[in-house]
Amino acid sequence: MKYLNKIILFTTVTSLFSCGNNEQITEPKKDSIPAFDLANIDSTAIACDNFYQFAIGNWQKNNPIPETEGRWGSFNVLGEENNLKIKKIIEDAASSNSAKGTPSQQVGDFYESAFDSTTIDKLGITPIQPLIDKLSEIKNIQSLVETMGYLSQRGSNSIFGYFIHVDAKNSTNYALYLFQGGLGLPDSEYYFPTDEKGKTLLTEYQNHIEGLFNLTQEIPENSKLFAQTVVDIETDLAKVSMNKIERRNPIATYNKMSVDELKKISPAIDWSSFFKAVGINSVNEVIVGQPNFFKSLDKLFKKYNIEQWKTYVKWHLVNDFSPYLSSNFEAHNFKFYSTTLRGVKEVKPRWKRAIENSNHSVGEQIGKLFVEKHFPEEQKQRVLGYIHNISEVFKERVQKLSWMGDSTKIKALEKLNKFTYKIGYPDKWKDYSSVDIVKDKFVQNIINARLFKNTEMTQKYGKKVDKTEWGMTPQTINAYYNPTMNEIVFPAGILQPPFFNPDADDAVNYGGIGGVIGHEFSHGFDDQGSKFDGDGNIKNWWTETDIKNFEHLTGKLVDQFNSFHVVDSIYVNGKLTLGENIADLAGITLSYYAMLKQYQGKEEPKPIDGFTYKQRFFLGWAQVWAANINNEEAIRLAKVDPHSPTKYRVLGPLSNLDEFDEAFGCKEGSKMYLPDSARVKIW
Repeated sequence: MKYLNKIILFTTVTSLFSCGNNEQITEPKKDSIPAFDLANIDSTAIACDNFYQFAIGNWQKNNPIPETEGRWGSFNVLGEENNLKIKKIIEDAASSNSAKGTPSQQVGDFYESAFDSTTIDKLGITPIQPLIDKLSEIKNIQSLVETMGYLSQRGSNSIFGYFIHVDAKNSTNYALYLFQGGLGLPDSEYYFPTDEKGKTLLTEYQNHIEGLFNLTQEIPENSKLFAQTVVDIETDLAKVSMNKIERRNPIATYNKMSVDELKKISPAIDWSSFFKAVGINSVNEVIVGQPNFFKSLDKLFKKYNIEQWKTYVKWHLVNDFSPYLSSNFEAHNFKFYSTTLRGVKEVKPRWKRAIENSNHSVGEQIGKLFVEKHFPEEQKQRVLGYIHNISEVFKERVQKLSWMGDSTKIKALEKLNKFTYKIGYPDKWKDYSSVDIVKDKFVQNIINARLFKNTEMTQKYGKKVDKTEWGMTPQTINAYYNPTMNEIVFPAGILQPPFFNPDADDAVNYGGIGGVIGHEFSHGFDDQGSKFDGDGNIKNWWTETDIKNFEHLTGKLVDQFNSFHVVDSIYVNGKLTLGENIADLAGITLSYYAMLKQYQGKEEPKPIDGFTYKQRFFLGWAQVWAANINNEEAIRLAKVDPHSPTKYRVLGPLSNLDEFDEAFGCKEGSKMYLPDSARVKIW
């Protein structure tokens, strides 16, 4: 449930770090997966005081964070099981001797290249030496940005980026977007520390840059100077970057202009030549995400000489590829980006990293093999039933809203009726047979895969939108809403326990995957999605009065989450997380009433394990967000992640629900009990 692709394009449930363990592959038996495991419950906690602790407190106690992770939760546990399945698929593919260009050949050979640390260590930096040599062609600003474009096609971005996606105001066509970039730290605020911890982190980043330059066999004195140059340039770029709150506004990041208009705000660049260099032909207009950033480039190009810019681009090139080079480069990258930033102490075993890299480069090929083995069609039909009930509940609730006027309700229902759903895997698979993948060239395999995907993307410019496309691979444990296509998508990977358990009672499943479905539904009507109409275009369909009412309600939600403590002096950023908080609150509400609709006219389900079906619904929601997190990762995510900490994805929404109080008998005086005046009810 976060927006990806540099502008607001689609929202997902959460980010996920792949994981696994190096043991004999055994898939869990269905009857070994309880709908809700009573062992997770902390019976010393009071449900109405801290439902998160009550529902999964013992899970937290029994699931410490592995040394290879910054956080550990339900997503990771499912990821572990998923990776065992993927590992078996890959090993079978590697031993199949399949024909060149087939998914099995590409999956098997890519994995072997990623796993072959001996060859990777022998090669050192040489796999990217041709890209480093390319920097010698930089003589002026134009050759600088065109070389940068050449490198971005191969997976190394700097200064700014580009991509082709659905035109957010003409959703039948693809458009070209330009967006700010150029930072090696997670966000612009890292360059302007306000406390000692932040200052230390910035110093460690500069040391990281210096150390990486030393690994490229630069003279130490030069490495120190180069590191200062990189930090200076990135700090200046950060000063003119749009902040993460501003970037949440799809209207503010949609600035369509002709190429001539673009040249006027950034005249140092011959944009027509740049677009041609990156393979986008006959460009006549472009959507600029952050005009002020591009206006500022001319001054920055004059402030630093061409040799300093070459140093900066070289840094990003080596830094971007260091996770895939020899162990000294990989370890250096891990030390800063994993240990310093996220508190992760140990690197994952080689085979786990090889699977992660395989998913990134040959993910759809893996997905095709994955769904053949692990996605029964009957699961799709049951999930469709949940979607239908949630859609019907949403329609009913919109019609009864007291804060929304009739004309806006009509438009909301029109949008809801135009939703499309994708479940499991694509209806048509892309042809990757032309991508050259071999066993002993790991970095080149990555480059070849990226080049293919970049070419595929750039060739879309000016064409009609292909609405069959997916933004995630089938094995991904996630889901998303895409406002420009008004669709919700549920890959096969997330349709597994604890999100969806085919052997579980509907109450727990509605609390799990139902809450996720409702969450994605409501993203179409959160503070960002509500700016798009049913055809996927940015268009206001609200009356002024309804906008004010909506903003009043969402403002109360911002205030609620601003009060939630994370760690040290860090609190949840209510504005940054607003879209996800709206979706969590609405999603769990919609799913609850969809569950009631499922049971309507039937005998009320009997309690299971001492819990009523209404209580089991909320237990199902809580177990989805079971997690532990270390302080470093908690602080990092609080600064950059549009999702609230998992604890507050449970406590926040439930404290607003009368239905939760009814289920567990919560009354005034309980810590989670809010007076009616403080409760937020939106959808």
